[in-house]
Amino acid sequence: QMAEALKDQFQEEINKMKQLEKDREKYINNRQQLESQLTENKLVKEEMDLLDDDATIYKLIGAALVKQDLTEARANVEKRIEYINSEMKRVEDALSDFGSKQSAQKDKLVALQEKFKKIAGPAAQ
Repeated sequence: QMAEALKDQFQEEINKMKQLEKDREKYINNRQQLESQLTENKLVKEEMDLLDDDATIYKLIGAALVKQDLTEARANVEKRIEYINSEMKRVEDALSDFGSKQSAQKDKLVALQEKFKKIAGPAAQ
């Protein structure tokens, strides 16, 4: 009876562990996306920094090239880089949190296994 309840609890904790891993993978994918966006925006910034202040630049909006103010374009790229950096920090914090949660979850599983061994006794071994 008690062994059955422990098995159910153990399965529930295993499922929680699997969910944590799935969620962690989402954040890892998110981080990779952000890293590529950051690289792209840094390249754009480097290119813009090479331009003279009176250079004419265009932005692709849909199928049209629209003339844009260089100062405004530079400011937009800076804002985008700042935003991506703050998102990356949020993702890193979440990933670090997942590490702690996974560790705690492993401890729960080990404790349940130990409990089960005691209850089941030599017959289970």
